[in-house]
Amino acid sequence: MQNIQIWHNPKCSKSRAAMELLENKNINANVVKYLEQTPSKEQIKDVLKKLNIQAKELLRSGEDIYKELKLKEIDDEDKLIDFMVEHPILIERPIIIKGDIAVIARPIENLEELLK
Repeated sequence: MQNIQIWHNPKCSKSRAAMELLENKNINANVVKYLEQTPSKEQIKDVLKKLNIQAKELLRSGEDIYKELKLKEIDDEDKLIDFMVEHPILIERPIIIKGDIAVIARPIENLEELLK
Protein backbone atom coordinates (compact mmCIF):
# COMPACT_ATOMS: atom_id res chain seq x y z
CA MET A 1 0.00 0.00 0.00
CA GLN A 2 1.20 3.44 -0.88
CA ASN A 3 2.27 5.82 1.88
CA ILE A 4 -0.73 7.63 3.35
CA GLN A 5 -0.75 10.82 5.38
CA ILE A 6 -3.65 12.26 7.36
CA TRP A 7 -3.98 15.83 8.56
CA HIS A 8 -5.73 15.02 11.81
CA ASN A 9 -7.47 16.88 14.62
CA PRO A 10 -8.14 14.43 17.48
CA LYS A 11 -10.98 16.64 18.78
CA CYS A 12 -12.91 16.31 15.50
CA SER A 13 -15.34 13.38 15.22
CA LYS A 14 -14.92 13.18 11.41
CA SER A 15 -11.17 13.10 11.80
CA ARG A 16 -11.40 10.37 14.45
CA ALA A 17 -13.71 8.38 12.15
CA ALA A 18 -11.14 8.61 9.36
CA MET A 19 -8.41 7.40 11.72
CA GLU A 20 -10.62 4.51 12.80
CA LEU A 21 -11.27 3.51 9.18
CA LEU A 22 -7.54 3.56 8.44
CA GLU A 23 -6.84 1.48 11.55
CA ASN A 24 -9.60 -1.02 10.68
CA LYS A 25 -7.96 -1.49 7.28
CA ASN A 26 -4.56 -1.95 8.97
CA ILE A 27 -3.19 1.14 7.27
CA ASN A 28 -0.41 2.76 9.23
CA ALA A 29 -0.80 6.39 8.18
CA ASN A 30 1.62 9.20 8.84
CA VAL A 31 -0.43 11.34 11.24
CA VAL A 32 0.07 15.10 11.11
CA LYS A 33 -1.68 16.90 13.93
CA TYR A 34 -1.89 20.02 11.84
CA LEU A 35 -3.01 22.27 14.69
CA GLU A 36 0.32 21.51 16.41
CA GLN A 37 2.49 21.02 13.31
CA THR A 38 1.15 23.83 11.16
CA PRO A 39 1.59 23.10 7.45
CA SER A 40 3.70 25.55 5.52
CA LYS A 41 2.36 27.69 2.71
CA GLU A 42 4.01 25.32 0.23
CA GLN A 43 2.43 22.26 1.87
CA ILE A 44 -1.02 23.85 1.73
CA LYS A 45 -0.51 24.77 -1.94
CA ASP A 46 0.55 21.19 -2.63
CA VAL A 47 -2.53 19.79 -0.87
CA LEU A 48 -4.82 22.18 -2.76
CA LYS A 49 -3.32 20.91 -6.01
CA LYS A 50 -3.81 17.29 -4.92
CA LEU A 51 -7.39 18.04 -3.84
CA ASN A 52 -7.95 19.97 -7.09
CA ILE A 53 -9.72 22.80 -5.26
CA GLN A 54 -9.25 26.51 -4.56
CA ALA A 55 -8.12 27.80 -1.16
CA LYS A 56 -11.60 29.12 -0.37
CA GLU A 57 -12.95 25.54 -0.63
CA LEU A 58 -10.52 24.35 2.06
CA LEU A 59 -11.68 26.91 4.61
CA ARG A 60 -13.93 26.06 7.53
CA SER A 61 -16.48 28.85 7.16
CA GLY A 62 -18.17 28.03 10.48
CA GLU A 63 -15.13 29.00 12.54
CA ASP A 64 -15.33 32.28 14.47
CA ILE A 65 -11.97 33.40 13.07
CA TYR A 66 -13.34 32.98 9.52
CA LYS A 67 -16.06 35.49 10.34
CA GLU A 68 -13.76 37.81 12.30
CA LEU A 69 -11.31 38.02 9.39
CA LYS A 70 -14.17 38.43 6.88
CA LEU A 71 -12.65 35.69 4.72
CA LYS A 72 -15.86 35.32 2.73
CA GLU A 73 -14.97 38.63 1.09
CA ILE A 74 -11.41 37.60 0.12
CA ASP A 75 -10.68 35.82 -3.15
CA ASP A 76 -6.88 36.16 -3.21
CA GLU A 77 -5.43 32.61 -3.04
CA ASP A 78 -2.15 33.67 -1.43
CA LYS A 79 -3.87 35.72 1.27
CA LEU A 80 -6.25 32.87 2.09
CA ILE A 81 -3.35 30.40 2.32
CA ASP A 82 -1.46 32.84 4.56
CA PHE A 83 -4.49 32.94 6.87
CA MET A 84 -4.52 29.11 6.99
CA VAL A 85 -0.84 29.08 7.98
CA GLU A 86 -1.50 31.69 10.66
CA HIS A 87 -4.75 30.05 11.85
CA PRO A 88 -4.65 26.31 11.01
CA ILE A 89 -8.07 25.83 12.64
CA LEU A 90 -9.39 27.27 9.37
CA ILE A 91 -8.25 24.19 7.43
CA GLU A 92 -11.02 21.69 6.68
CA ARG A 93 -10.40 18.24 8.08
CA PRO A 94 -9.53 15.48 7.86
CA ILE A 95 -7.34 15.55 4.77
CA ILE A 96 -5.93 12.25 3.59
CA ILE A 97 -3.06 12.28 1.10
CA LYS A 98 -2.07 9.28 -0.99
CA GLY A 99 0.63 9.99 -3.54
CA ASP A 100 -0.49 12.69 -5.94
CA ILE A 101 -4.10 12.76 -4.80
CA ALA A 102 -5.88 13.80 -1.64
CA VAL A 103 -9.41 13.88 -0.27
CA ILE A 104 -11.25 15.62 2.51
CA ALA A 105 -12.92 12.73 4.34
CA ARG A 106 -16.25 14.53 4.66
CA PRO A 107 -18.13 12.32 4.06
CA ILE A 108 -16.08 9.26 5.06
CA GLU A 109 -16.95 7.68 1.70
CA ASN A 110 -14.38 10.01 0.13
CA LEU A 111 -11.69 8.18 2.07
CA GLU A 112 -13.12 4.78 1.16
CA GLU A 113 -12.90 5.77 -2.54
CA LEU A 114 -9.30 6.88 -2.13
CA LEU A 115 -8.35 3.55 -0.57
CA LYS A 116 -9.80 1.42 -3.38
